Amino acid sequence: SFWWLVAAEGDPATPKPAASARSAAPAATTRAPPPATKPPPAATTAVIASLGLTASGPSHLSSGSDPSVMPGPILIADGDGDRVLIIDARGRTMWQFPRPGVKQTGQTFKAPEAAWFTPNRKQVVVASEDYHVIRVIDIATHKIVYTYGASGIAGSGPNRLDHPDGVLMLPSGALLAPDAGNCRIVVIPAGGHALTRQLGKTGTCVHHPPQTFSDPSGLFPMTNGHYLVTEGKGGWVTEMSLTGTVSWSIRVPGIGAIYATTEAGPDLYATVDHVFPGQVLTFDHTGTVLWRYKPTGSKALNKPSLALALPNGDYLVSDKVNNRIIVVDPRTNTVVWQYGHTKVAGSSPGYLNNPTGMDLYPPASMLVTHAATMAAVTP
Repeated sequence: SFWWLVAAEGDPATPKPAASARSAAPAATTRAPPPATKPPPAATTAVIASLGLTASGPSHLSSGSDPSVMPGPILIADGDGDRVLIIDARGRTMWQFPRPGVKQTGQTFKAPEAAWFTPNRKQVVVASEDYHVIRVIDIATHKIVYTYGASGIAGSGPNRLDHPDGVLMLPSGALLAPDAGNCRIVVIPAGGHALTRQLGKTGTCVHHPPQTFSDPSGLFPMTNGHYLVTEGKGGWVTEMSLTGTVSWSIRVPGIGAIYATTEAGPDLYATVDHVFPGQVLTFDHTGTVLWRYKPTGSKALNKPSLALALPNGDYLVSDKVNNRIIVVDPRTNTVVWQYGHTKVAGSSPGYLNNPTGMDLYPPASMLVTHAATMAAVTP
């Protein structure tokens, strides 16, 4: 049954002036090659005073990266590294869970694939798709304070999920998750362990929103209070409200395995093609592609999993199987910032292992930015 959900690789570039996120197509002209740069040898310090987080020392970015393109620190879900971490714009670790060398007594933490700061800015909400669980982690105490689901056990009843492909925390504390394996979108009340609402019919995997969904692989809030729903099977992207009203639904052309669509600006949406060679592209509500980044050869993307628009018009991209997070300038189609060593997995500073999800640090983070327009959900 179903319920209505009600109320509910290029050369690095030099710094550039801020641009609107709407200017997503590459410009006709190109910038002059930048002068050779090196990360500053002297130690510098970054501080997040509200959480007592600091970082210091030399940069861990790839050579030639420009830290000024970043609005601040970022959160990364490092899937096969079994960790989530916060790094500053120079690639220095400010926080990590689990802490290196510290084992979580009685708890497992495997394969985090989506991670977002919560609206109160004090916690991180994480989905482990392959382990069928979602968790809330307190940043200050380094503790898991809430779990929904049983690690490694798929299901559809109370306290069970089947490949949750993301999770959002609403300002009320309720969780909203695309439960991909069950082909539904669910609402979990704050601190609860049974669903109170859902969109879609459990086990009916057909594209017909809001009655049914085919593999919902992405769910992101929009500035108008609606949500973007991405369906992996069929390549569908739908804008809909929490009452189930569908504004538009389109299939994005020229894409093999769509994954996690986000809003990048007014009638501008960014998504990725989760294949090899992969691509990042932007489009409007008619499905018209406005920009496509699909490098080939040694620069090819390998199963990118998320693209987020930055305030300056660039795109932060999780290039998953290449073990790196990059920033792409859509005006020149160049990589201007990179954390992680291309095609080399690791957990030491400067290395990643199949990173999937990411978020900008507050106030630029998604759930903080959208808190005012995310409709309340009554448990």
